Amino acid sequence: MKLTVLGREAYAYTGGKPFDPALPCIVFIHGALNDHSVWTLLARWFAHHGFGVLAVDLPGHMRSAGPALPDIEAMADWTLALLDAAGVKQAALAGHSMGSLIALEAAGRAPERVTRLLMLGTAYPMAVPKALLELSISAPLKAIDRVVSFSFSTLAAKPSYPGPGVWLRGAGRQLMRQVLQHGHDAMLFHNDFAACDRYGHGLEAAALLRCPAHLVLARDDQMTPTRATRELAAALKAQVHTVPAGHFLMQECPDGVLAALRASLGPAP
Repeated sequence: MKLTVLGREAYAYTGGKPFDPALPCIVFIHGALNDHSVWTLLARWFAHHGFGVLAVDLPGHMRSAGPALPDIEAMADWTLALLDAAGVKQAALAGHSMGSLIALEAAGRAPERVTRLLMLGTAYPMAVPKALLELSISAPLKAIDRVVSFSFSTLAAKPSYPGPGVWLRGAGRQLMRQVLQHGHDAMLFHNDFAACDRYGHGLEAAALLRCPAHLVLARDDQMTPTRATRELAAALKAQVHTVPAGHFLMQECPDGVLAALRASLGPAP
């Protein structure tokens, strides 16, 4: 589905069903150097069970026109503008990693428009090691390899996503490389990770929240370890769900993540 958001073309995957803004809506927001495809299983399940789904490509990422936005605050404003473009008054926001910060900031900026906040693979603050930020400038492909090496808890997850036999590490590496190369922006990796590192408004946004909040965390996450969520979880009064996976939890533990989101959202009315 193509939309015009703040004057530029934007893409949202609708889960294989025509988007109906009258249905309860879920917006899925990907993480750094990813795109909508990380949400395919979840988007399809909810789209076929009574929800309207928008799994977005952020500006400058694959099918949405650039340039990439410079910070979490701008990405949150873009997300709210996307709701306007799609004719959606209220939505649940589900974000992974960088996307979780975008969802949090958007919920703080427009609390009356957010029905649920779902933060997956999150942390606050989401500090990025200086060495990785420097590598993202000097050698982004090496930086991608490093991130992927820390984002899975096993060499061979079973069952794999999207089906048994898929090489998760290879697929994760290739997606990040494809997003980097598609936008012809050598600084996209650095842009995304620096935005996470700089974001400092999380507790203020949490204080403004009016809706239920859920954290879906990965037990073996080395990128955003569960210990880094304690203050945020307390501020949000969030219900915490934990799955046996690394940072790329939607790929490594798809059934567990789906079960956590189903429990968080409940059935469609």
